[in-house]
Formats: sequence, structure tokens, C-alpha cells
Amino acid sequence: MTFRFAHNNINVLDLARSLSFYCEALGLVEVRRKEAADGRFVIVFLGDGQTGHQLELTWLRDRTEPYDLGDNEFHLALVTDDYAAAHAKHAAMGCICYENPEMGIYFIHDPDDYWIEILPERKR
Repeated sequence: MTFRFAHNNINVLDLARSLSFYCEALGLVEVRRKEAADGRFVIVFLGDGQTGHQLELTWLRDRTEPYDLGDNEFHLALVTDDYAAAHAKHAAMGCICYENPEMGIYFIHDPDDYWIEILPERKR
């Protein structure tokens, strides 16, 4: 028996704002979406165009309060082939929330305050 990653899910309060952020900040694109016939939820899957892994954004119509992210120890991580350009873009967007120059990484946060780790491509 084997397993492979399919997707990660996060719940969002403002789907349009989150879609805009993930498209602008990370270049992700909408792969597919599912909408409840009664409008109670919308699920959008985003992909990077390179891997099969997807990010699932779930919007719930009746949710009005921000999600409790606890200590925000959960995060996504993405690798970039141009770390300096990515850092400059995210700095201009004002979404960098933590940097660790010693490790050569930084984090950005999305509109719901989920953290995303940005890693340079490491040559082996």
C-alpha cells in the first residue's frame, strides 16, 4: 500500500481576496472549483503548474468570525527558483511576517494570517 499527497486545505473568510493573494504572491492558479447548489460553500483548488500537489481553499457562507489559528504552528512551504526576486515582491506586498537570514528562509502571511514559508531552491 502506498500513499501520495493530494492537497492541503485552509478555510478562508474572503474567497476573492484569498484567491487574489495566492495568485499574486505565489503564482498559483485555479485548477478546479466546487460550489454547493445552495451556496453554503465554495471550494477552490489551486495548483503550481509543476507538481500534482494542490492547495484547497474552502469558503463557508455562514462563517463570519476569523478562524482560530492557535499558535499558528501549521504552515505551508514553497520553494522558489529566484529567492531574491520573491523576497523583493513579498516585501513590496507587505506580507513578510518573519525572516530567518541564518537559515535563508522567510515567511509570508495570507489574508487570514496563515503562514507560508518561502525556501530557496537548493542545488544538490
